[in-house]
This record gives sequence, C-alpha cells and structure tokens, in this order.
Amino acid sequence: MDLTSAKAVISGGASGLGFATARAVIEAGGHAALLDINEDQGRESAASLGENAMFIRADVSSEEDVRRACSQAAEFMGGVTLAVSCAGILMPARVLGRDGPMPAEKFSQVITVNLIGTFILTKESANVMQHNEPNDDGERGVVVNTASVAAFEGQIGQASYSASKGGIVGMSMPVARELARFGIRVNTIAPGIFLTPMMAGLPEDVQKSLGAQVPFPSRLGRPDEYADMVAAIYGNAMINGECIRLDGAIRMHPK
Repeated sequence: MDLTSAKAVISGGASGLGFATARAVIEAGGHAALLDINEDQGRESAASLGENAMFIRADVSSEEDVRRACSQAAEFMGGVTLAVSCAGILMPARVLGRDGPMPAEKFSQVITVNLIGTFILTKESANVMQHNEPNDDGERGVVVNTASVAAFEGQIGQASYSASKGGIVGMSMPVARELARFGIRVNTIAPGIFLTPMMAGLPEDVQKSLGAQVPFPSRLGRPDEYADMVAAIYGNAMINGECIRLDGAIRMHPK
C-alpha cells in the first residue's frame, strides 16, 4: 500500500500521535479524516492540514458515532484504506486506594474507551474497506491500533489502562486472521513514553526524568516517530498480525 494514495480514518486525530499520523498521510499526498471529541482542536488541526483533511466529531465508544464517521470519511475521501486508533484515556487509580477499592465504573470506563473504542473503529473501518478494489497483492486496507508498553509492564495504578491495552494486543491476531480473506491487514503498535499533549503538560524536569529512563535514545519519543511506524506498516504487506514495541528498549518499573 502506498501512503501517497492513502485514505485514512484516525481516531484521536486532533492532537498527539493521531495528528502526527494525519500530517504524515497528508504530506505524502493522501487524505485523512480526523475523529475526535475535541471539536475546537479538531477543526483547527484539520484546517492546518489543508483541503485533503477533514474533522469529524466522534466518540469512539459509540458505534453510531463511529459508523457515521466512517461513512462520512469514505464519502469525502472516496473510500477508506487505512484506519488508525489513537484515541484513549489513562485515569490512573489504585485497586485499593486511600478512599477504598477502585469503583468498577472507573475501570469499565477505561476499557470502554480504549479497548471497545478500538474494536469499534476496527470493525467499522473494515466494513468499508472490504468493498475496495484490491491492489496487486490483494490488499484492500490496513488497520493500525495503538496499545502501550503498559500492556506488558503495567505499573501500580494502571490496572484498567494495562488491561485495556493488553486487550488490544490480544485481539490483533484473531482479527488479522479473520480479515485476511478480505485483504485487510491488522497490526498494533505499543509505544513507550512519547511526547503527547498529556506529557507536554508536565514540568520540563519531569519530562527529562522520564526520557532518561529510556535506554536509547534517552528521551521521550516524538509523535512523528509513531507516524513513521504507521507508514512502514502500511507500506509492507508482510507485516500482519503483529504487535510492534516502539519504546527505545524501555521496560517499565513497578512504579
């Protein structure tokens, strides 16, 4: 698949990893639909990318929202060939905190946005992709989901987040196997510590401290490096059913 003609639907596209991916697609010559709940930032981000980009307000945990967004995106771009799930929430909390056990509702909310939201975009985008004309390799589309190193080394306070990201890793292979007959590849990226808007809000000394924990390069990952990985996956037909760690060899400590 060639990024120059990509038609991408990207959740969490208004900022961070999602926006960097949208920018990479647009700069290559493709089209991008940015899905997000932040309307002001979403419209501003889409406008900054030019006429080949659009913003669609969508809550990833809503099947109706995502189905509508994929339909609108396909109409705008003439189809969908790439779906990238970057929307997610953290909401750290201890299982047994100072105020008592973690409410199940809080755990469920993270699972709903991170895991179920990723599943919804995967299935709804694939439903559009299956109607594409296949290329010479028989490909019709690519799905790239975002997990985290927390899926493997979750820290104290990350029970819900780690569970949600572990679920994303776990569903990659069965979904990739199922969608293979349609020529749709499914892969997952597990980023380490990246300079997202959430990280950018931390004091500079904290950012440096976090970056120093990365063996090499000893810094926070850049969103464009995540976008580069998406582009590499999109362009290589043999990358399928994989979870790729993008973390500078970091292994997270318990806390």
